[in-house]
Amino acid sequence: MESSVLFRFLLFSVIHLWALPIFSQEKKLVFIILDGIPASELERAETPNLDQIAGIGGYARAFTGGIKEGYSQTPTISAVGYNSLLTGTWANKHNVWDNDIVAPNYSYWTIFRLMREAKPNSKLAIFSTWEDNRTKLLGEGLNETGNLKLDFAFDGFEKDTLTYPHDSDKDYIRKIDNLVSFEAAHILKTQAPDLSWVYLEFTDDMGHRFGKSPQLTSAIELADEQVGRIWEVIQLREKNFGEEWLIWITTDHGRKAPDFKDHGGQSDSEREIWMVTNAKNLSDRFHSGKAVMVDILPSLVDFLEIPVPETQRKNWDGSSLLKKK
Repeated sequence: MESSVLFRFLLFSVIHLWALPIFSQEKKLVFIILDGIPASELERAETPNLDQIAGIGGYARAFTGGIKEGYSQTPTISAVGYNSLLTGTWANKHNVWDNDIVAPNYSYWTIFRLMREAKPNSKLAIFSTWEDNRTKLLGEGLNETGNLKLDFAFDGFEKDTLTYPHDSDKDYIRKIDNLVSFEAAHILKTQAPDLSWVYLEFTDDMGHRFGKSPQLTSAIELADEQVGRIWEVIQLREKNFGEEWLIWITTDHGRKAPDFKDHGGQSDSEREIWMVTNAKNLSDRFHSGKAVMVDILPSLVDFLEIPVPETQRKNWDGSSLLKKK
């Protein structure tokens, strides 16, 4: 009799445990833009942190610039590239054609607005060496962006010329990049925003001034150290808090060969970018060399598993680089 009761109890427990929902890790996302780094120069620099991330997920060359000589041809200019990433569209749609950012078309929602609309209580953050990324591209506080408001904003230091006096060597940008990376690591560690954008500029400045050079290589290796601060925190959060973090790192454009000083045109070297991520479920297209800048937004959305209005999704010019589950 006792054994029969015990059997029924165990059977009841197994059935109900089986019926419980499977634990789902909280998802967190950080994407990083390291400005103006040619893929060939990245590959010959010492980048242990990017290498470690790529070893978990992947590294691949990719492209920006829209359809060359076509309706979506897009200048290989910084703010233009940022907005192509943010919106998953080329310039013929998002209407950012240069760094002046005169009249963005906010009808094409950024990843931040998509996240805010899908999860109103999500924590959003930006850590940037250029304030226009928040005020103009994301359009924080504008009616046209649904009065988007970020929870953490660490930027604008390039305008503080007393603390960071502007010098011809652009050393003030190096200092601001360093400050931004430390603050990003601190906030990610202590507050764990759900969606964060980190933008670092110094590599582009060294490219413009020196082109292919030891100075550019040194700047790339410094950027890797700055990424390393963030990567260390991500690993700590995953280990101690049971969260699932995606980090996606890219550059906004290549540089014009052979000296790699300029960009903006449609040469192959200006259009060539790269991507590094810890995502383990990357599609074959990621590794094929055919991925493009506008594929990043759909990939980030896939990871976050947030619903997207069809009126937005149908306008994307890219598609996810993650394998379907």
